[in-house]
Amino acid sequence: MFKKLEEVENTYDHLQMKLQDPDITSDPKKYTQLMKDIAEVEDVVKTYREYKQCEKGIESSKQMLDTEKDEEMRALAKEELAELNKQVEELQDQLKILLLPKDPNDNKNIILEIRAGAGGDEASLFAEELFRAYSLFSSDKNWRMQLISISPGNAGGYKEVIASISGQSVYSLMKYESGVHRVQRVPKTESQGRVHTSTITVAVIPEVEDVDIQISQNDLRIDTYRSSGNGGQSVNTTDSAVRITHIPSGIVVTCQDGKSQISNKEQAMKVLYARLHAIEEEKKMKEASDDRLSQIGTGDRSERIRTYNFPQSRITDHRIGFTTHAINDIMGGKVSIVLDPLISHFQAEALKKQS
Repeated sequence: MFKKLEEVENTYDHLQMKLQDPDITSDPKKYTQLMKDIAEVEDVVKTYREYKQCEKGIESSKQMLDTEKDEEMRALAKEELAELNKQVEELQDQLKILLLPKDPNDNKNIILEIRAGAGGDEASLFAEELFRAYSLFSSDKNWRMQLISISPGNAGGYKEVIASISGQSVYSLMKYESGVHRVQRVPKTESQGRVHTSTITVAVIPEVEDVDIQISQNDLRIDTYRSSGNGGQSVNTTDSAVRITHIPSGIVVTCQDGKSQISNKEQAMKVLYARLHAIEEEKKMKEASDDRLSQIGTGDRSERIRTYNFPQSRITDHRIGFTTHAINDIMGGKVSIVLDPLISHFQAEALKKQS
């Protein structure tokens, strides 16, 4: 492990040196990539350096115990040694986790798709509420969320909402949200006070660069039409909305939230690239069935991952059997309450496989 840590630290120092290179700092694309490369190893290096500092402290405390005659000073040295030994153990555990193989998509931005499932109007209402929770979570993380398209429900809410989220390590957290979310509560229209069960589907798809997957323009049918809904003064006055059909796969993507046809086409193409790439990734996962079972958040929309029980103020994540009664906090954007235990669980599982 320590040989690997030394290699990572050397890489980090080398990348930092590159920041002085005018050829890189003057090229936005190269500079952005360099900053991403630095960010990938920065946590490992900072933790490793803190570990080495603690090791030095342990050596100093041991020397003091060997040479110091004053009992009061010896007592202080013993106390400091015990604290440093504890810190070293904790830092070793952190380093093991930080060195785990990373999902290559972890640093990517995402396309978030939420669709109402069983439950009719109630599912649409919950789709809107969960989207709001993710919006607040994104804001708290300083991520940028951009709406791509909305299909309103019959009685409010969303039948479907699609957005892109960009920022640091978006996919690494949001990938855990892919799957079926079940909600249990009394609908506003229910006069008997009976609890209804509804479902919505969440898909978290990593964004891909154009170079990752090739699309022939001959395979596309692009239609334009007038937007309906939010979008500024151009709504209902210009054919700014875009519908793109990928003929070989049958995938249809629409975008009408932007004010211009160009921006809507760019957003729609971004979604199309991501969906096609996700299909290819899913094929690979199914071929490697053992690996597929160990994955989480790969866009599998059939697995029921979580239940939101409003009468009992309870959320249960079925993948790890985690339950919390902080449902109001989570729906208010504090999604980390349920994400942190998930991350810890799957990190622990990964460590077991390596041991």
